[in-house]
Amino acid sequence: MHRREFMEGTRGTMAVDWEERIDVRRLREGRNERALSRLRETELGSMLLLSDPNIRYVTGLAMTGGSGADHYTLLTEAGRITHWDTADHASNQRHNCPWLDDVRYACPGLGNVPRAAGRDSAREFLLGTMADTVVDALEEHGLDGEPMGIDVGNAGLLEAFEERGVDCRPAECSAVMEDARKVKTREEIECLRQVAAICEAGFQRIKASARPGKRESEVWGDAVRELHRHGAFVGGGYLTSGPNTWPKHQANTTDRVIRPGDLVYADFYNVGYLGYCSCYYRTFSIGEPTDAQRDAYETARDTLYDVLEGIEPGATTDEICEGFPDMGGEHAEYYDAEEHWQLTTNHWAHGLGLQLYEVPLIWRGLSPEHPVEIEEGMTMAVETQEPADRQGVRVEEMVVVREDGVELLSQWPVEEITRIDH
Repeated sequence: MHRREFMEGTRGTMAVDWEERIDVRRLREGRNERALSRLRETELGSMLLLSDPNIRYVTGLAMTGGSGADHYTLLTEAGRITHWDTADHASNQRHNCPWLDDVRYACPGLGNVPRAAGRDSAREFLLGTMADTVVDALEEHGLDGEPMGIDVGNAGLLEAFEERGVDCRPAECSAVMEDARKVKTREEIECLRQVAAICEAGFQRIKASARPGKRESEVWGDAVRELHRHGAFVGGGYLTSGPNTWPKHQANTTDRVIRPGDLVYADFYNVGYLGYCSCYYRTFSIGEPTDAQRDAYETARDTLYDVLEGIEPGATTDEICEGFPDMGGEHAEYYDAEEHWQLTTNHWAHGLGLQLYEVPLIWRGLSPEHPVEIEEGMTMAVETQEPADRQGVRVEEMVVVREDGVELLSQWPVEEITRIDH
């Protein structure tokens, strides 16, 4: 395990003049430089980005979803950015985002707007107008005739560009952005460290709030309130208890009343800080855990740390995934499963960044036949689970790959189940 140096760790979330914290300008510029560097290694003259995380990676704009293609960004090989957005957003960006000097009004050619239009002619107008806005920009930048990457493979949009003589290359664009984003900059890593700390504030609120007689939804509400208090974006997560902890409950948090002897499982996934997403599990016991619960937790924890020991630069995901359980350890008979790919999300590690799932993925269901090499600066979440009688435990750590192994970004105690006395 990598050990942090003196004074390394989470600092405050406010802006101050007496200490360097997360440098948001350097965050934006570092990401943009990585994407631009990868773009210049290809034959592409530009890339059209419609995926929210890709747009944020290149522009720094807080993309939080929309009605579908009502915002899109063009990055040229010369480093110029043209961004299209809805009327209110675009006018706001022109005023508040001085690093962007070319913000235009978008035409929503994909998603909910054309779906609600009611007529094919209206949909054709929207899609064609969207394509025209991009073609006009390509001509202004002197890139007409040059191949353009695009990060979505929508058949209608590709056809609209083809009709206008644009050589669209989705695969090349996806490869550029995947390669740029898989290794994180210093600021990106600090964002993930910060969101881990915010999740720990949520765990502490659960520890203070959970007790017999409270509903799962009440305890989860208390936790979410704490996350919001720290300025987090809460785009997912849930809390379950008792028999809802194994298997994962399809409705996630319910109105079930917590009882003595329950396990309580909290899953902070898609909690965001400056767009960077968490995936961080912990298990609590209401009162003294049973021997079965302790044993299950020990198995899940040891499996997790066995996998962590194998993660280092140069290792490959096919090697590392062997640390996860075989089909017996996966309790495949419970699921009536025969292949690892049927057990999605049970035991694996996945990249973290502006999306919940990024490169790399370490999983017995995929990695043996499709290995990926681990690189220094990759960030990921590693998760394990184990049944305990009619309940279950789960544990997960957020890590960054350093030259000498992994550094834990998560810090909530992991040696034992967190006990909640009542």
